[in-house]
Amino acid sequence: MLLNERRTQILKYIEEQGFVSLQKIVEHFGISESTARRDVEYLDGISKVQKTRGGAAYIGESMTSFEDRTVAALKEKREIAQAVAEMIEAGDVVLLDGGTTTLEVARQLIGRLLTVVTNSVPIINLLFNQPGIELISIGGYVYPQTGVALGPIAQAALKAIHARRLIMSVGGITEAGLFNSNSLLVETERQMMESADEVWVVTDSGKFGRSALAHLAPLDSMDRLITDDGLTDEWRQRLEQAGVEVICLGEPAEAAV
Repeated sequence: MLLNERRTQILKYIEEQGFVSLQKIVEHFGISESTARRDVEYLDGISKVQKTRGGAAYIGESMTSFEDRTVAALKEKREIAQAVAEMIEAGDVVLLDGGTTTLEVARQLIGRLLTVVTNSVPIINLLFNQPGIELISIGGYVYPQTGVALGPIAQAALKAIHARRLIMSVGGITEAGLFNSNSLLVETERQMMESADEVWVVTDSGKFGRSALAHLAPLDSMDRLITDDGLTDEWRQRLEQAGVEVICLGEPAEAAV
């Protein structure tokens, strides 16, 4: 394989996976570790990937920008966020991931007495000067299109955190479970799930029946799902059979306990 062809294929492989270790590149392409390292350094130099300790993360244009996703289904996201905020009690320790729906949740938490833990730069910028909120920032490699800290550093920090509730969004939900758009992202979100007593997923109904690049977790990994009234009866039944508490907007919801 010619040099340029190999580097193009390696870039495509990293894009598909989101994050790839150097060892996986070596095994997948049958090349030496020194060759793999040089190729990754080249791709890092032309700003196609971010070289990390032991691998590389994709930073190209495959992910929809955070700004574009913020606008999508904005009315539904704001309604979901308001409903979720009403379920959160004063003094709670809440872990928020870096989705656009969770950003709307964060807006609704302004003025509350809470501890918020997040890996989202937009949420940190929103809440850092709120006197009632004790804010804990999770560091790591910040994905440029989303402003979310990911990777081994973020995962290590999350292992030291214990939250009452994780509130997270997803890129898609199918019978196979929850999906998101980046492999490095889902690895970090899995650690978030391990760090919380309860997992609440907030998403608009348009995400059901859609997958994304990386599988995150099975349906029964959720404790509660909050969505809009576009959820079908078939999906509600499937989720409840998986042991998920389903809350649709427009229906009465009990206060969180």
